[in-house]
Formats: sequence, C-alpha cells, structure tokens
Amino acid sequence: MNQYHPLRDLRLDELRRRTSIKWRGHAADVLPLWVAEMDTRPADPIVRAVTLAMVDGDTGYPSGSGYAEAYASFAHDRWGWDGVDVERTALVADVMTGMVEAIALVSEPGDPVVLNPPVYPPFFEFVKHARREVVEAPLGTDGRLDLATIEAAFIRAGRGGRPVTYLLCNPHNPTATIHTAEELAGVAQLAAAHGVRVVVDEIHGPVAAEEFIPYLSVPGAADAFSLVSASKAWNLAGLKAALLVAGPDAATDLARVPDVVSHGPSHLAAIAHTAAFREGRPWLDGLQSDLADNRAQLTELLATHLPAARWGGCRGMFLAWIDCRALGLGDDPAQVFLDRGRVAVNSGLPFGTGGAGHVRLNYGTTPEILADAVERMGRVLL
Repeated sequence: MNQYHPLRDLRLDELRRRTSIKWRGHAADVLPLWVAEMDTRPADPIVRAVTLAMVDGDTGYPSGSGYAEAYASFAHDRWGWDGVDVERTALVADVMTGMVEAIALVSEPGDPVVLNPPVYPPFFEFVKHARREVVEAPLGTDGRLDLATIEAAFIRAGRGGRPVTYLLCNPHNPTATIHTAEELAGVAQLAAAHGVRVVVDEIHGPVAAEEFIPYLSVPGAADAFSLVSASKAWNLAGLKAALLVAGPDAATDLARVPDVVSHGPSHLAAIAHTAAFREGRPWLDGLQSDLADNRAQLTELLATHLPAARWGGCRGMFLAWIDCRALGLGDDPAQVFLDRGRVAVNSGLPFGTGGAGHVRLNYGTTPEILADAVERMGRVLL
C-alpha cells in the first residue's frame, strides 16, 4: 500500500490560508472546485530541492539539461518511451507560451490553427494573441477525436496553400479523455497527408498514469512538437517552467527558437520540476490512488445529488467534465452553482463549441470538500 495520500493531508481551514487564485478568486464562503490547482502539499523531494537552493542562494538564471534528462528518464520508466532526446528540447516559461513559440516556428501571422472544442480556453486566447486564425474541428458526440471532422478542418484551413498547424490536447482538457494509440496514429496520418504541423499539449500526461501515450511516440509524428511539464501532476502551477520537445524531423525548427525564450522560465521552478520527475514518482502513485478514490466518490455523489447530470468518468486528469443540460439550469449552470450553491466550478461556455450546459469540476481535493460541494450543488435544484 502506498504511504502517500496527497489529497488527505489538508483541512479546509488550512487551505483557506492560501493566497493563490483558487482560494482568493471567490468569497470566503465559496468552495472552489474550479481552476486546475490541487489541494495538496508539495512532494517532499520538491520541498528539499527548492529549500536547498534557497539556503545555498542558488536563485539565479536557469542552466543545464537536468529538467530534460529527468523527463526522459520518467518517460522511459512510466511509458516505456525512449524518444526524448535532450538535444531536441528547449526550456520555456510554461506550456502555453511554449505552444505559441512552436506555432511561430511553423507558421506566420494570419495562418490557420485547428482546435478541437470544447477545449482549454487559453487555446483560443493564445492563438488569437499569436495573430493566427482559429479553425474548429469539434469533438465527436462521444467526446472523442473525430478523424473525419479533423480531416475536413485540415482541408478547409489549408485552402489556397496556407500552412496549417494543429493544436492537440493529450489528454484532452476538459473531457479528460486519454487518446488511444489508434486515434493518435490516425491524427499523424492525416497530418502527414495534408502537410499539417502538430503541436501537442501533454501537461496532464503524468496524471493519466501508464495508459497515457505520448504523441511523439506514435508512427508518423516525427515532425511534431510536444509541450510537457510537472506542474499539473505535482501541483506546481506557481513555479513556472516547461519543456518544448521536438520530434526528430522538427529538430531544425527547434534550433530557430530565439535565445530570449530561455529567459522566461524560473530557475527555482526548473529545480522543482526536475526533482518531481526524478524523485516524485512514489508521491505521484499516491496521488493517482487518491484521485481514483475521488472519482468513485464523485460518481456516487452525482448519482445521489445530481442524478440527471452526466459524466463520463474519464481519468486523464483531475478535472471532471459534467453535462448539466438535463438539470434545467440553462447554458451556464456554473453561475447558478456559484450564486445559489456557493460552489465555484468552471463554466463550459469559454471552452467553445459543445461547452454550453456543461461545467468542469476539479476533484483534486479532499473527500470532505468534494462531498460538501456536490451536496451544495444538489441543493440548488430543490
């Protein structure tokens, strides 16, 4: 039995002392199950590494390949994948800014970028900030990638010979779907056939346990880019650092990343993320066990308090995408849960097409908070 239970360590009064956006973004009587911060303490190896750096005054600029080496070792041990070449990585400030840098390597302002809504809202925001055109290829009615829809979007976006970029979310946020090897291989085949460059957000990959498949590991993905980080799995959102990983055929593109990009990551963050990938695996095992228990609990709570709500139970992250359309709460049930239940969950509307009537709930919390929150949500219907 694992000795770690990260989601069982903190009480509500302790969490209320936190000053991050999750706990300060709403009034004190609101239970926050929205933004992707978990209610955990950091893993001991991370605390030791960062504390030692502070004691030693090691608070300068980041240097070296330790982060990439740690991720390569983790990928080998966790997924049996040996495709991370440290020479084909770049340290970037975070996953989303790294995605923008990757887009800039393979396209120009005004070029199209294909997304799969409902999808993480910053995908839309960062693409527009990069002055690219958003082209939608919505998920299928089963919440999974629809290869026919994706191909049609590639063709539509590429008319006139325009270069097309595809932003893939793996696992998918908000549905928590873990894409299969067949689905990812299908994406790679379509990308090759239509000359599309793929950039993949894999920040939640370590949360998804052994069944996660890195996109760069599938046949035909050699010219793609992946963005990875320890921030979600080890709850390090406030310590900014990520890796931009290039496939073998994208190495030349990666070499064109401007030197100034390396100025964004935090040295302390890189130390923390390196410690997570190197020494934080037992803690992660405990987290995954706690999340499995919370998923079972959430299933029971929804059946009891919101029986008309629908949730697929997907385990690709600590976020649940819940269909509330049958509850009669309109297109934005999150606002109703906040106003009348004093529970903060993410509205589905900013996730784009297919988001209306849905909420995203963060169950990376204690069983007590989860139970209280869903009970409050259920009382909204009374």
